[in-house]
Amino acid sequence: MNVSQIIFSPTGGTKRVADIITKAWEMPVSEIDLTNAEAGYSDLCLDKNEIAVIAIPSYGGRVPALAAQRISKIRGNQTRCVIVCVYGNRAYEDTLIELSDIVEKSGFKVIAAIAAIAEHSIMRQYASGRPDTKDKSELQTFAKEILEKINNNSVNALTPQIPGNRPYKKAGGAGLVPKAGDNCTKCGLCAEKCPAQAISRENPSNTDGKKCISCMRCVAQCPRSARKTNGAMVSLAALAIKKACSVRKENELFIKNL
Repeated sequence: MNVSQIIFSPTGGTKRVADIITKAWEMPVSEIDLTNAEAGYSDLCLDKNEIAVIAIPSYGGRVPALAAQRISKIRGNQTRCVIVCVYGNRAYEDTLIELSDIVEKSGFKVIAAIAAIAEHSIMRQYASGRPDTKDKSELQTFAKEILEKINNNSVNALTPQIPGNRPYKKAGGAGLVPKAGDNCTKCGLCAEKCPAQAISRENPSNTDGKKCISCMRCVAQCPRSARKTNGAMVSLAALAIKKACSVRKENELFIKNL
């Protein structure tokens, strides 16, 4: 049995979570990178004998619109899938239920859902260093429970109860658009790696604020740390969610028990 990782992970936190889950299964893994703006997602059709792990970060309690668009082009072919939302210790709100709806519409069969914690991509003081050792142990336990039910054929017809609301909460705007500083060498790496193609390849100092999704990949990828967000705005945003992030959130598994 093979595993397909279908991942939207601009800064790496979501991929770290997905890797912990799939490595616990000790099976061959292939990756579909949803941050690749040039991939032909409509050409992808999964084998229903595979297991898919579809992992995305929660952006303001919703599935990133770009990830939703790209997942919707993939033909699921009734492949069993585990959906994973990763958030920075505030709240994931309607992310999991929205992701479940998206993948079911694309032909996948949701057999389990996981909400996991990783370091916040903008305010890195929240969930700093996570997933940590405790998280890894929890996620490995979740993975083994899911695999046991797959091997016992006890999840195939059972869709778990997934938290969230329909209609989903209103999606927020990008808000924080990183800008290039004086030490930018115009190497173009940020433009090349931008999932939304929001940065000019000819002049990386130019960023299309309407296209930018505030994923922070350009900040994480810049070899000279030349791209920054507005420090005052980040501080205000951090203060606004401080109370919600002050208590350690734990990873959650949603799976139907017989």
